[in-house]
Amino acid sequence: MDAVLSTPLLRRSELGERDVDRHRLDILVRDGSLIRIRAGVYVEATATARLRPEEWIVLRARALALVSVEPPLFSHQTAAALHGLPLYRPDAQRVHVILDERRRGGMAQTVRHRGAVGPGDVVDLAGLRVTSMVRTMSDIARTCDFETAVCTLDGALRALATTTARTYDADKAAAAIALALATSRRSAHGGARAARALAFADGRAQLPGESISRIRIAEMGLRPPQLQVRVPSPSGSSYYLDFGLDDAGVWGGVRRAREVHRTRRAVRPVSRAGAPRREAA
Repeated sequence: MDAVLSTPLLRRSELGERDVDRHRLDILVRDGSLIRIRAGVYVEATATARLRPEEWIVLRARALALVSVEPPLFSHQTAAALHGLPLYRPDAQRVHVILDERRRGGMAQTVRHRGAVGPGDVVDLAGLRVTSMVRTMSDIARTCDFETAVCTLDGALRALATTTARTYDADKAAAAIALALATSRRSAHGGARAARALAFADGRAQLPGESISRIRIAEMGLRPPQLQVRVPSPSGSSYYLDFGLDDAGVWGGVRRAREVHRTRRAVRPVSRAGAPRREAA
């Protein structure tokens, strides 16, 4: 994430100072050397070769801030990306902002949200105004579909409740859920949706694929799985499987979130030699 926050963005005026006129700019965009992030803002293609969708969202947020008269307040999926949280099947073309109720007008490639913002709802991240982690959890839980919300909420709880010793603090997670739920109740919309997603969230799921697996397992009517199941090895170290289904006699992991998405009607846990996470004794 640090790299994408420092990736140089080029304004049209800066390119002009480098003797890149409109004709030359069109050529550079057509041949893929430059990528247009939004009107008047570009980035060199070599800097974007391995960007994840969340990182594209961060770039677009930075581009909007660069051309805005007043600093925007980034929220929802964009705030999640800026906090380094995972997003499930994100729209990497648009950014989300919260605007004052009195402001009118539209902005290209921007999703505008209305709503009150409390004094503790805003933080500074790399010079950008962003909704706090708890406010972001609340907004995601209220407005996103269940799968998207759970993936991001699991990531948020993992960030907030994982200790320096790499253990999961359930009390910290419960406190964050309670704060996000209380924040969601300040809005007239999405309260029931938020309550459902927050009740299901579990920061022990380490990747979106594991979050989606938990949802599929619940849809099948099985009991909630154990997460990060410790398996001792003969050498004295430990391996960790993504989940264990004691009632089904199945333990394993997930390769990719999209693989789970393709198998909505059947969960196919995977155990692979050498695949579980390993921790030294």
